[in-house]
Amino acid sequence: MSGQVSGWVKWLVVAVLGLATLYALPNVLTPAQRALLPGFLPNQPMTLGLDLQGGAHLVLEVQTADVLTRAYENLEDTVRQLARTEAIGYANLRTAAQGQAAGVQLLLRDASQRPALEQGLSQERVIVTVGADGETLLQYAPEAIAELNRRALAQTVQVLRSRVDEFGVAEPLIQQQGTNRVIVELPGVQDVNRAKNAIGRTAQLTFHLVVEGATTAAPGQLLVKNEDGSNLVIQRRPSLTGERLTSAAPGFDQMNLPAVDIAFDSRGTKQFAELSTQNVGKRFAIMLDGQVYSAPVFREPILGGRAQISGSFGVQEAQDLAAILNAGALPAKLSVVEERTVGPSLGADSVAAGALALGLGLALVLVFMAVFYGFFGLVANLALIINLIILVAVMTAMGFTLTLPGMAGMVLTLGMAVDANVLIYERMREEVRNGKKPLAAMLAGFQGAWNTIFDSNVCSLVACAVLFSIGTGPIKGFAVSLTIGLLAHMFTAVTLTRWLLLAWHKRAKPTILPV
Repeated sequence: MSGQVSGWVKWLVVAVLGLATLYALPNVLTPAQRALLPGFLPNQPMTLGLDLQGGAHLVLEVQTADVLTRAYENLEDTVRQLARTEAIGYANLRTAAQGQAAGVQLLLRDASQRPALEQGLSQERVIVTVGADGETLLQYAPEAIAELNRRALAQTVQVLRSRVDEFGVAEPLIQQQGTNRVIVELPGVQDVNRAKNAIGRTAQLTFHLVVEGATTAAPGQLLVKNEDGSNLVIQRRPSLTGERLTSAAPGFDQMNLPAVDIAFDSRGTKQFAELSTQNVGKRFAIMLDGQVYSAPVFREPILGGRAQISGSFGVQEAQDLAAILNAGALPAKLSVVEERTVGPSLGADSVAAGALALGLGLALVLVFMAVFYGFFGLVANLALIINLIILVAVMTAMGFTLTLPGMAGMVLTLGMAVDANVLIYERMREEVRNGKKPLAAMLAGFQGAWNTIFDSNVCSLVACAVLFSIGTGPIKGFAVSLTIGLLAHMFTAVTLTRWLLLAWHKRAKPTILPV
């Protein structure tokens, strides 16, 4: 190993230290000081996690029964269309989505038409069961039901992410748990009820024609409560759904009351225009999750693809409703099975305790190295501080959310970050005892300890990789912070420390090593 450090290594060290300082700096500045930084410099500190700044923790369960019910309702429409196309005679077509007999039921007038029915539904992965009297039950195969549930869960996670983004929550955690649950962590959110209403609402927007003069619901109809509390009979099947929405924005109606203005895409605009043209003078109900928000009259054809939802809600609810509609509807209802609120004061206590542990650990390591290795220990201490700066800088640049396990990883890194220096220095001591001169002992120390340093850190990195791959959020945070710390201290031990010690030797020309 050469007694000189190559120029490119020096430039690499200088570049890494410069970038690390720039990215770590915002973490020690006040918001006012960060605002004064030039726009081309990093100005965002690390985001604190739920356990450090407080917030809401929710575990939501997807009601998969709703997914199956909606799937069977769609299957009923498919069967009705197929029967018209293939001239299949049937009666009593209905959806039964409860219990063992969940599915679509119908009475085949001619049992010989079963093959045509099965052929038409071959792409639906449906099991067709025909009784002796022609009573037919259509049920999805188990693998089809499992696929429906998987897609519903994936869509739920996607919609929840969109809703949280609409509400401007910084660094949320939204992840799947098991086959039907989703964990949602919202740092900085203290109003848990509003959070639940905002992100857990199904937001199924539908438009139904009103059956004028009816007081009871006939087959294919629903009896619902109007916004004023009166009864209203509507068609069960919606004439238009919110799937065709392109935007929703809070506004005010003609009475200057809060409302939500909505707009449809081109296909939705066409459907809404046909619906309003064919039903001028008739009422239609605008429903959200089965609740009637308004039931206006089509006074004229609405050709612009715009409508307004009004009702008895305030400005905040109108804003929330617009955000929910923009994010899209959930495929099924969600129920809250667990909720926790971490107060900001508890988070502040955690930050203080973590900072104390980090500071105390750093101080003890610095004292230990200075006492046991003297001047060489001071060089190792400088490398340790730079290692900590690099760790904070990388975590900041990655947008890492700092949690208590992450802080634990940082504290552990402090102890592990000097083990490479300890190995190098102890090897130097052995070479000095064997009679080698200072420079030869230094080079032998770096060269002889490298294999041990590499092997030990690779083992630690493998453990971190396993923790990250199979662990949950907090465990992953610990693994990430520890991994970055290990890589940073390997870099400083074999480049920065070696450079500083060789530069010192070249200038001081010692006769003995102070190690």
